[in-house]
Amino acid sequence: MPEPVIHLQELCKTYRVPEREPGMRAAVKSLFRRKMNNIKAVDGLTFDLARGEMVGFLGPNGAGKTTTLKMLSGLLHPTGGEVRVLGSIPWKRDRDYLRQITLVMGQRSQLVWDIPAADSFELNRVIYRLPYSDYQRTLKELTNLLELGPLLKKPVRNLSLGERMKCEIAAALLHRPQVVFLDEPTIGLDVTMQRRIRSFISEYNRRYEATILLTSHYMADVEALTKRVIVIHHGKLLFDGDLSKLVQTFTAHKTIVVQLGDCSADLRTYGEVINCEEGRWTLRVPKDRTARITERLLVDLPIIDLLVEDPPIEEVIDQVFTQESA
Repeated sequence: MPEPVIHLQELCKTYRVPEREPGMRAAVKSLFRRKMNNIKAVDGLTFDLARGEMVGFLGPNGAGKTTTLKMLSGLLHPTGGEVRVLGSIPWKRDRDYLRQITLVMGQRSQLVWDIPAADSFELNRVIYRLPYSDYQRTLKELTNLLELGPLLKKPVRNLSLGERMKCEIAAALLHRPQVVFLDEPTIGLDVTMQRRIRSFISEYNRRYEATILLTSHYMADVEALTKRVIVIHHGKLLFDGDLSKLVQTFTAHKTIVVQLGDCSADLRTYGEVINCEEGRWTLRVPKDRTARITERLLVDLPIIDLLVEDPPIEEVIDQVFTQESA
């Protein structure tokens, strides 16, 4: 069995943060005797990723996702546990290791604000010591895939958010990394731009068999790009498996969408009515009664169309966190 590209074993990260009561007296007291509190950002994470896998890394704000990505990319030292990426220990930051990874953070810029994006790309070529012919070939591929042509000569400050994000991703991938950490790569982008970025990430994964770990609050990103998801909360692993299995494990309901002529009927006897708009009813029903209720609807009502589907992934994820907190 091949060695995993990314290996975590009981990974932990604890921060020591100062605490004090409000008020001048407490402020003066803290100068001489500071009270410290241990905050566990990551608490015993264990998982492996194989070559070419693209995995969704999910959790609410403060779950420990970004902290984990920073440890995997070598920006932070863990408090405990074992980490290996491409056989290397990330925080040693060996040159050969750094040449094979990249971290894209949707809220952080690596482009120089006052110069054209093409100049920042050239700077990256020098930093990574890329042969000029390889650099030109990769830049041409990225330019075609991301439609960067009209953007390369514009100062970064003149680019829209979507245009800048495309350039950010291109800059991060010029050295063709084999491991890509994506932290909210489509945050703040409109629906069309999100779709283009997702299409590009999928193509990069297919073309170079790169291993990609993706965090996103947009469930459309996760559904479109990944089959496997890892869910964490309070730094702990809650779920690791297929996205479809996550739905089966953490929800006891299905959604039935019924198209009738109007909204005058009373469907409350069939299930929980979520919405009705222009004769299109949405019902939430127990999973084990779905077939029986569907049969009743078809017999009792003049149905134009009917669709049975799993609940939205956002609802499933919310259910995961609700159950964990309980």
